[in-house]
Amino acid sequence: MMKISRIICGGAGLIFLFSVAGAAQNPGGAALFQKKCSVCHHVGNTVHAPSPESLHHLSEQTILSALETGVMKAQGSELSEAERVAVAQFLSRIQSGPAKTSDGYCGAPARPLVNDPGWTEWGVNPQNTRSVPATIAQLNRDTVPKLRLKWAFGFRGAWATFGQPTVFGGRVFAGSEDGHVYSLDAKTGCIYWIFKAPATVKTAIPVGLGGRVAFFGDVNANVYAVNASTGSLIWEVHADPHSQARITGSPVLDGNRLYVPVSSGEEGAAIDPKYPCCTFRGNVVALNALNGKRIWKAYTIPDASHPTGRKNPDGTSLWGPSGGSVWSAPAIDLKGHAIYVATGNSYSDPPSAYTDAIIAFSIETGKRLWSRQLVANDVWNTACVAPDKANCPPKPGRDFDFGAAPILRTLPNGQRLLLALQKSGVVYALDPDHRGRIVWQVRVGKGGPLGGIQWGGAADQQRLYVPLADWSPTDATAGGGLFALQLATGRRVWYTPPSKPACLSEVGCNSAQSAPTTLIPGVVFSGSEDGTLRAYDTRTGNVIWQFNDLREFQTVNGVKARGGSMDATGPAIAGGMLYVDSGYTNEISGNVLLAFSVEGK
Repeated sequence: MMKISRIICGGAGLIFLFSVAGAAQNPGGAALFQKKCSVCHHVGNTVHAPSPESLHHLSEQTILSALETGVMKAQGSELSEAERVAVAQFLSRIQSGPAKTSDGYCGAPARPLVNDPGWTEWGVNPQNTRSVPATIAQLNRDTVPKLRLKWAFGFRGAWATFGQPTVFGGRVFAGSEDGHVYSLDAKTGCIYWIFKAPATVKTAIPVGLGGRVAFFGDVNANVYAVNASTGSLIWEVHADPHSQARITGSPVLDGNRLYVPVSSGEEGAAIDPKYPCCTFRGNVVALNALNGKRIWKAYTIPDASHPTGRKNPDGTSLWGPSGGSVWSAPAIDLKGHAIYVATGNSYSDPPSAYTDAIIAFSIETGKRLWSRQLVANDVWNTACVAPDKANCPPKPGRDFDFGAAPILRTLPNGQRLLLALQKSGVVYALDPDHRGRIVWQVRVGKGGPLGGIQWGGAADQQRLYVPLADWSPTDATAGGGLFALQLATGRRVWYTPPSKPACLSEVGCNSAQSAPTTLIPGVVFSGSEDGTLRAYDTRTGNVIWQFNDLREFQTVNGVKARGGSMDATGPAIAGGMLYVDSGYTNEISGNVLLAFSVEGK
C-alpha cells in the first residue's frame, strides 16, 4: 500500500490524492498538481476521499474528462490543456482504449421493446416509494434466499457507479462515470446499444412514451432523450446556463412531461478563495418529453443572487442568496396537482428560507404552492473544511441538506404523507394537503455531512424502512443499521444494528448504510459501504440473505471489474431478477453491475 503524503485537490464528488511513491509517474504533473491545487482542502474529520489505489485504477481519459467536463471542471479550468494532460498522466496507472465493437454485444438482433411494467424511475414509480409490487418483482420472502449471481457487467473507464439501474421491456438501462449509457439484455447482460454523453451520467434512466424513449441527464446539466430501442439521439437540451450546474437527481416522467431537478458543483468550487461565492440557485425544469421544449422552470430560491457588499479575506466579492440544489428525484402528486422537491443547504449568506426544505410547485405552471424549511441557517460550502476558509460563511451550518428523494404515500385510512429523510438523522412526515404541516418527526441517527440518511428509504402503506449512514472518519464500525418505522406515527417497529465489516483492513471500508433501500412484499434490501447487500425480513428485521461483492468479477463484456461500496443507488427488482450497481469513488471503488436470479448460473 502506498503512503499518502497529502490531500491536495478536491471538488464535489471527487477528491484527488497522491503519494510520494507515485510522484515519479509524471514529475511535471505532480508539481503542477501541488502548485495549482494548493487551495484544496485536507479532509480531516469531515469528508472522506478515494484512496490512491482507487485513483490509480482510473484511466488518463477518465481523469482528463473529469477535469475538462466532469465533476472537477472548476479546478480543471485553472489549468491549460497540457497541464490537465500532465495531471491525468501523473494520477493514472492504467491505459484503457475504446471498447471493441464486438465486446459484449448481443449476437442476435435486438427484439422490439414491449410496453411491460418494470422499474422505470428512480423509485420504481413517480412517488419514489421504491416499493415494488409482487406482480413486477416476481420475488418473495421464500425465493430471495435462493438468489444467486447470474451475470456481471463491467463499466469500462470507470471506478465508481452512480446511476440507479432501470428495467423495462426485457432490458436494463444504466449510465456510467465516463458518460456511456448502456442498454443491456435483462437476462444475459449482453449489449444492445451504447450512447456516449460527454460527461458522467449519475441519473436513473426513465423509459416512457409507450416504451419508445429513454431519458437521462449528465453533470454538464444536459438532458437527453434517446430512442429506447436503438440508442439514437432524439433531442438534447441544456437545462441551466450556470457554469457549475449539473444534473444529479433523476428526471421523473409523467405522461408527456419530464421533470428535471438541477443541482450544482458550486459548493465545491467555493473552496477557491478567488471564486465569487455564490450565485447558483437550485431549480426544476419541466420539459415536453416529445421535443424537449421548456414548459416552465421553477427556482427553489425565488430571489436571484446579487453582490452582498462584502468581500472575503482574499478580496473576492461575495454573492447571495445561493444554494438550494435539488440533488434527488422529485415526487409527483397527481391528486394534488403538485411536484415536491427536497432542497440542499445554502452556499453563502444571506441564508435562505427555502434551503434544507421540502417545496411544492404546481405541476401545471411551476408556481410555488408552499414550502416547509426543516433546518434553518444551514449556510455551508466546502471551504468550511479547507485550510483556507476564505469563502466559508462566518457562522457555518452543518451541511444538513436533503440528498434523499421525498416519498409520497397514502395510508389505508386515506391520509396522505410526504416523507422527508435528512442528513441530520431526522425523518419527517409532512401533510401535503395542509401546506407541509409536520405530522411527526423521529430522530434515528446523529447526522452530519455524511451522516443521517444519505440517499433515501422505501415505504409501503404500513411502514417506512430507513437506512442509517452516520459515517465516522475515526471508527469504521460506528455507522449503519436499518430501521422500520410505523408510517402513521413514526414509532419504531424494529431496528437491526449493522454487522461488523469484514473488510476493515481495506481503505474506505465502513459499516455505513448510505444506499437507498428497496422493498418487495415481505423483504427490504439495504446496501452497505462494506460492499454487502443484505435482505431483511420486514416482519422482524432478521437478515435472510446477503452477498458481499468485494472481489473481481468475470464480466459478460470482458471488462475488468471489481465490486466495492454500495452507496449512491439501491437494487432495481423486476421480472424475478435483482440488479445493483457496486462501487463508489469516495469509499471502496468499484465498476460493476451485478444481476441476480433464483436460478443463478
